[in-house]
Amino acid sequence: MNLLFLLIGLVLLIFGAEVVIRGSVSVGKKLNVSLFVIGIVFVAGGTSLPELASSISAVISGHANLALGAVVGSNIANLILIMASTTLLVPISKINQNQINQASLNIFLAFVLILMGVLSISFNYLFGLVAVLSLSIIMFFQFKKSQPNIDDVDEKTSYSLFVSTFFIILGIILLIYGSRLFVSSAINIATYLNIPESVVGISIVAFGTSLPELIVGIMSALKRRIDFALGNILGSNIYNVLGVLGVSSFFGDFKMPIDLVTQDLTFMLLVTIIILIVMLFMRRIGRSYGIIGILLYISYIFYIYN
Repeated sequence: MNLLFLLIGLVLLIFGAEVVIRGSVSVGKKLNVSLFVIGIVFVAGGTSLPELASSISAVISGHANLALGAVVGSNIANLILIMASTTLLVPISKINQNQINQASLNIFLAFVLILMGVLSISFNYLFGLVAVLSLSIIMFFQFKKSQPNIDDVDEKTSYSLFVSTFFIILGIILLIYGSRLFVSSAINIATYLNIPESVVGISIVAFGTSLPELIVGIMSALKRRIDFALGNILGSNIYNVLGVLGVSSFFGDFKMPIDLVTQDLTFMLLVTIIILIVMLFMRRIGRSYGIIGILLYISYIFYIYN
């Protein structure tokens, strides 16, 4: 039965990604904005909902470190696992200035988190207000300044704005519930096979909350909607810091633990800087990064669990 649920979860993930992409392409055409911006403004926020729900719950229950760890871990997975899986299938070419700006913003947000940890600054309602307001302004200007790329035009994918929006919402719901069903079934199967909990944590739980972004990235690459995948990756990281931590800050005060700063946040910052350097000087992210990124993510997971 668990195997059946595992397959159902995978089908929901794939179908959800397909529906999200179709709806997003259509919305982009209707609103005259690029798929990169649709990925940042709409889909990234939706795929970050699992992190938001778990973070609020963790803060309320007095386990804020879990919320901080989930955000940092999700951002790392987005930058190396998901971006690597995407570029391994289809390289990201023709990097534009807006994409470089978003990568730079990811670096700035990583610096802010590190600074808050080093100076022992609390995440509180004031941080929440500033973060949510900043997120709203960023997304507004992303939407306002965007122009569609010529590669975004697809005459076969066109629905009304209502239907397109419904597709995006439906797809996000399928992605969220599909990932939950997939992960819970995989854990049950691993438990039945007497696989150690540490191995389960490394192989299943560690990337469970990133499954929606991963499937969307892979499906986007297969459909040659690579700008959409990149927007979803960078946008999800922005939502995680400003949206997830910002909203969670309304539910209690907490601080960044120094061990998270010295290890995970520093690693996240270095990876983001490397990506920005590649984007600036190469103007593309090729398959070589895909191979290196996946190996780097596997090494990182084994390092933190050993």
